[in-house]
Amino acid sequence: MRRESRGILRPPLAIVVVGVLTLVLAMTVASCQSTPAAPASASPAPQPSESTHSLHLDHVFVILEENKSYSQIVGSSAAPYINDLIKHYALSSDYFALFHPSLPNYIALTSGSNDGITDDRGAVGNEVAVTNIADRVEAAGKTWKEYAESIPSPGYAQDSGEYAVRHDPFLYYKDIAGNVQRARSHVVPFTQLASDLVSASTTPDFAFITPNLLNDMHDGPVSAGDKWLAREVPLILQSKAFTTTRSVLVVTWDEGTLFDNHIATIFAGSSVKAGYRSGTRYDHYALLHTIEAAWGLAPLTRNDADAPVMSEFFN
Repeated sequence: MRRESRGILRPPLAIVVVGVLTLVLAMTVASCQSTPAAPASASPAPQPSESTHSLHLDHVFVILEENKSYSQIVGSSAAPYINDLIKHYALSSDYFALFHPSLPNYIALTSGSNDGITDDRGAVGNEVAVTNIADRVEAAGKTWKEYAESIPSPGYAQDSGEYAVRHDPFLYYKDIAGNVQRARSHVVPFTQLASDLVSASTTPDFAFITPNLLNDMHDGPVSAGDKWLAREVPLILQSKAFTTTRSVLVVTWDEGTLFDNHIATIFAGSSVKAGYRSGTRYDHYALLHTIEAAWGLAPLTRNDADAPVMSEFFN
């Protein structure tokens, strides 16, 4: 016959406490595991840039001149119009290009990297499959165009006369060059700009302007480029897009001279601080990041994500 227990054996209090704590810990772990944790990443993807009221812009225009260092432009008697722009608007006085020769700078300014391009190679057959600023702009529902002076026809991807394809970075991106309709509708002759400036609604949100080899100072003297800017820049600054919306025109250079990559970069427009000059160190990645930040676009690479935003130039 089985012997009945005469009562319930009570464990010591310490054992009870340990048991309760063990149960609570197990329940806590189970609760945490019910929601999967985000995977760790050694290099987080760049996040959208924060746009402040002072930096928000409606239209951004960039004009790239060629191969002149800061000292060849600022204070030069050959560039009276450029120096007048500096007097009335804003100058980044410690701004540097990134590479030599030209093309890697154009690519870096529009994609956040030189993407392995280290020379002035042709566009056809050398396209790179990377995301670029045009992709970001379009994805955000905004518009863009590259206006190329002396280009024989829209989307033309080979050198011709005073037209140099190496100064048209968007024809080096596979998703643009490989899409004939996209290339022809976005990389257009400079002569189209005048009609696009008729109203703010027909003006692209982002415009990238490349003068021809004479007017960009590559083959022509500083004075030729200055005269070209004196003729064309007022048409931009007096347009509906610039007089009725918050917009900016940036005039910069792709690179300086072989041993001096210190270049002038000028901000112009009603959104810019008048007569302002900054000695903060900037480069092409900073300009790219500034464009991204103005529209809350995600940086393209760590290069532009880590570069400072040039918000100090704006009202």
